[in-house]
Amino acid sequence: MIIKQLNETSKFLSYVLRHEPQAIGLQLDNEGWANIESLITGAAKDGRILDIALIQAVVSSSDKKRFSISDDGLRIRAVQGHSTTNVSIQHIEKEPPEFLYHGTATRFLESIRQQGLIAGSRHHVHLSQEIKTAIAVGQRYGKPVVLKIEALRMHQQGFKFFQAENGVWLTARVPSNFTSESNNQLLI
Repeated sequence: MIIKQLNETSKFLSYVLRHEPQAIGLQLDNEGWANIESLITGAAKDGRILDIALIQAVVSSSDKKRFSISDDGLRIRAVQGHSTTNVSIQHIEKEPPEFLYHGTATRFLESIRQQGLIAGSRHHVHLSQEIKTAIAVGQRYGKPVVLKIEALRMHQQGFKFFQAENGVWLTARVPSNFTSESNNQLLI
């Protein structure tokens, strides 16, 4: 039961802290921070029971480290993945490793071949340093495929890269000429 409660709460927090804070009357600042007491109050109006202990359990137990609690313990935010227009977390630009990976489903490949990877409704394209992580992401959307991104070459050509607190690499877009596809570890 506790695992189910943690998963459901994590999904709810992702929804309100990344995409729809106004759904519960929550205000995010430009760095994505929300007052925890306001989150608890807004969730209660939506029929959800949250408390500080549950929120802390979700934050500490998440293997993906999607959320961060402020040093003073009064605020919470999603560390990346926002689609709200008023949030613009100022990540520090970093030089990426030679290669990064993006997991997707095979049904999106034609669009990616034509447009490259675009952020869509989010602020950034999300990339991983590990193929295993990219495969897990791709499986959420269908038959997975992993795109190998020539991140360092992109950076050398002027593309900016950032790394969120949880290790996810972020960039505005990835043109298709910087990607190669692998399916079952075979390059297509």
